[in-house]
Amino acid sequence: MKRILILFALMGCTVAASAQGWMRQPTPNDTLQSTRVLPDGKVLFQIYAPQASSVSVSGDLPWGKPIVFEKAENGVWKGICEGLDDGLFRYNFTVDGVRVQDPKAPLSAEQSSLLTKGAGYIKDVPHGAVAQRFYWSKNLNEMRRLHVWTPAGYEKNADKLPVLYLIHGGGDNDASWPGVGAAGWILDNLLAEGKIVPMIVVMPNGTIPVQNEVPPFAEDMYYSVMPFIEANYNVLTDRDHRAVAGLSMGGMETMEVAFSHPDDFSYVWVLSSSLQPGQDPAAESARLKVKENIAKLNSFKKMVFTQGGPSDIAYQNCKNTRAQLDKDGLKYEYMENAQAGHSWTTWRADLEVLAQTLFK
Repeated sequence: MKRILILFALMGCTVAASAQGWMRQPTPNDTLQSTRVLPDGKVLFQIYAPQASSVSVSGDLPWGKPIVFEKAENGVWKGICEGLDDGLFRYNFTVDGVRVQDPKAPLSAEQSSLLTKGAGYIKDVPHGAVAQRFYWSKNLNEMRRLHVWTPAGYEKNADKLPVLYLIHGGGDNDASWPGVGAAGWILDNLLAEGKIVPMIVVMPNGTIPVQNEVPPFAEDMYYSVMPFIEANYNVLTDRDHRAVAGLSMGGMETMEVAFSHPDDFSYVWVLSSSLQPGQDPAAESARLKVKENIAKLNSFKKMVFTQGGPSDIAYQNCKNTRAQLDKDGLKYEYMENAQAGHSWTTWRADLEVLAQTLFK
């Protein structure tokens, strides 16, 4: 029986959200902060709704003080809330009479509905744990969150384990791989079947509200995420026991991390991705010092590029990237494991196949 997992997202499906980074022009929504505390203590609420005729906000906000929204020329609606004390507050927007969750809230990607048709991924096997952890990002100067999968029995196991750093795509966050990506269920099943070695899988948040989030995330990964994991989990810290992988935008972040630190990883997966779209591949390759470090990069135990077939929106960009990396002399494998386009169906299938090649 076919296994289908469908994501109905608040502002469009994941495929469409991921496609945005490759196919459309930037909008004010890309870097919009939906809530901002102003210097005078007032709170600015913002939502990008260029076609809307009315916007309001409600929730645990002061009664009797209606928040008036005005629409700017760029399609962003803004409203000021006064009289809000310090604390934690629940809120939602109403757009043209329809109540919606804030699509730019940190947890927005976790508010999507999931439909499982058929057997799905949940089986009667020993299950590991998926934990959310918080760490301080040195370069971003803020508290950030990540998810960690540990295998069944980890709590009683004294052995140090290898680590896979697994990054989501654009428009998602660190809850996406363990959520719609079903990473924990897939890994549980593979381990129970003896197809993978015990490992720890770290799923960081690759989304940063800046125009080009790839370089700052790479710094966060290397200087904050990895040290946090190695300080708090019983893991191996040598190159041969570290892997990094990412899909779409996360694939760009994967190359940014691995190419910038070729001495620190041995397994690299670039899923449905390429060098920065819209940039000259030769210039991007030179910036990342691919040719300069080619000997080190070619000593990776396994580097893989994957695509979801010709319908994958990153297909041509990936093809252009591989042409440039071929000129640079980079050795890698190429795989079209699932003909499912730029979708979680493709990336779940990639995880299921490639996880079996790690640390062996």
